Amino acid sequence: MFGYVGKILRVNLSSGTIGLTSTLDYAERFLGGRGIAAKIYWDEVPPEASAYHEDNALVFVTGPLGALPTLGGSRWQVCGKSHTTSPDHFNYGNFGGRWGAELKFAGYDALVVQGKADRPVYLWIDNDGAEIRDASALWGKGAAGTRQALKSELGESVRVAAIGPAGENLAMIANLLADNDATGAKGLGAVMGFKKLKAVAVRGTGARPRVAQPERLRDLIGRFRAAGRTPHRVLGGVDVLITGPNIKRDPCYGCLGACVRVAYQASDGTKGKFMCTSAFLYQPYADRYYGGDNEASFYANRICDDYGIDALPIESVVHWLQRCHRAGILSDENTGIPISKLGSVEFIETLVRKISLREGFGDVLADGLTSAAASVGQGSQELLPNFLFRGDQPEMYGPRLYNTHALLYATEPRLPIQQLHEVSHSIGKWLTWLQKVEGGYLSTDVLLGIARRFWGGEQAVDFTTPAGKALATVKIQDRQYAKECSGLCDFLWPVIDVEADGSHVGDPGLESQVLSAATGREMDEDGLNRIGERVFNLQRSILVREGHQGRNSDTLPEAWFTAPLKYDNVNTECLVPGDGGQVVSRKGAVVDRQEFESMKDEYYGLRGWDVATGLQTRATLDSLGLSEVADDLERRHLTAGTNG
Repeated sequence: MFGYVGKILRVNLSSGTIGLTSTLDYAERFLGGRGIAAKIYWDEVPPEASAYHEDNALVFVTGPLGALPTLGGSRWQVCGKSHTTSPDHFNYGNFGGRWGAELKFAGYDALVVQGKADRPVYLWIDNDGAEIRDASALWGKGAAGTRQALKSELGESVRVAAIGPAGENLAMIANLLADNDATGAKGLGAVMGFKKLKAVAVRGTGARPRVAQPERLRDLIGRFRAAGRTPHRVLGGVDVLITGPNIKRDPCYGCLGACVRVAYQASDGTKGKFMCTSAFLYQPYADRYYGGDNEASFYANRICDDYGIDALPIESVVHWLQRCHRAGILSDENTGIPISKLGSVEFIETLVRKISLREGFGDVLADGLTSAAASVGQGSQELLPNFLFRGDQPEMYGPRLYNTHALLYATEPRLPIQQLHEVSHSIGKWLTWLQKVEGGYLSTDVLLGIARRFWGGEQAVDFTTPAGKALATVKIQDRQYAKECSGLCDFLWPVIDVEADGSHVGDPGLESQVLSAATGREMDEDGLNRIGERVFNLQRSILVREGHQGRNSDTLPEAWFTAPLKYDNVNTECLVPGDGGQVVSRKGAVVDRQEFESMKDEYYGLRGWDVATGLQTRATLDSLGLSEVADDLERRHLTAGTNG
């Protein structure tokens, strides 16, 4: 095989058995990453099983470009059924760092964990050998502490993915922490905790993926370098790369390293990832509390990471607690949390610890913010942030600002951040040009060229009309699903814009050329996007089988239709192109309900689904090579024309 190493490791924690299957059973139709994970899940996880059931599986999976140099192809995913949605649904977390490459070096493209151990365990993968080991001494430790304990025992070169107390205690927003402080969201840390799986430690010193056409791949890497493709660093005129004497670049395996991913060393010697949400989550509160320079935001993120809890929804929890405190509903005394010291390290540590240990009021918060508000009552539900999506996830690059994003949000079980980045980061670079920041090159003409090449036409970037948005959604989703199957990094791919080229418009066909050279399987841009379409439809089928109701479930938070947009963290003036590229502000905008439903009509038609119900059709699934999926849905009366 080329690109792949050929084996999938299977572990059943209930029986203690370990076995192998072939990657070839899945790679032809589903490529890798989310595609292989979704197919394994479809075949093996019963739709009626809850997230906390032995029949739920966790799939740790890489892509065919993982562990190759320069390209930034070492992203990896963990997929499984999550309790963060109602009903429990298939979900996924996307990770960086080096753990995924190490799994391939050990000889495996994926790891499937089934069953449930009767005691705390960890999985030790040492090249061709794998064993389930006792983790009783690790239970109760933080995720970072567990990682270091296993490295001390097994060797510093070992790569570890672990959970903290939040996962052990089934906190809804528990996540995983891996090497390079890579984290992945959507409650899958709680699934590991249910399975009593504390960590997966991997050492790989043997297997290396072979490349089918090395010279061709080297030429393509040269093209990639020469294009001057830079990550989304300067957005809206703001340089989001954190620099300073205590900052060090911390790239994922096989990457150019020219991105915002950095590590920070605090004044007490503590080190850790410091970028994006992890850097800015707590900063406004800390600045108000401490004033001037402080390291509270860094410590806040380290606290979240070690307890094994997703930092992004914690922002929503903090916001709600602040509102309830001001309203006199919640206090330091009735919560046991020093809300009066919001912004301090003491506050965030107490909050995260109580949630993770299900201690006192933390037990209420551990079941999710919406549930907590319902439990508290006293008007606290009216104080929930109006930007919440699918539970505790804050709105990012929302559809009140970018109406292209309405359908992306509506059709996913979680915040579809990689899909949202295609348009929002391009607009961020356009703002940099608009503000005449030195080096800004993504002009309105370039943006229109990108829209023609990537999103189906210039109407995609006229944010005053719904026209063209359904087609743009389809193109973005198919491309992003193919990308998440191959394992490419969101900061570098797709190559939407290039600084070095005169037109500055990127090449959406480069991914397919790279994959062809790496795997020896020739495909063009349309062929690769067809794989993305297949995987997206497979995921849609999984969700429908688990209770998603098509059009009726493709919804947005009610507040997005009624609460006018006030601000955006990156695009502070909410500026976007309108008709003919004219600059307009979306401040005060809401999602128009009628336009949204019309966009859904057009979208379902483009997808080949039933427009009235939003359900898939037999013909579409057959055309995508998913006949066995169509058979199952038809038996359950879950395709168009069969729903009861």
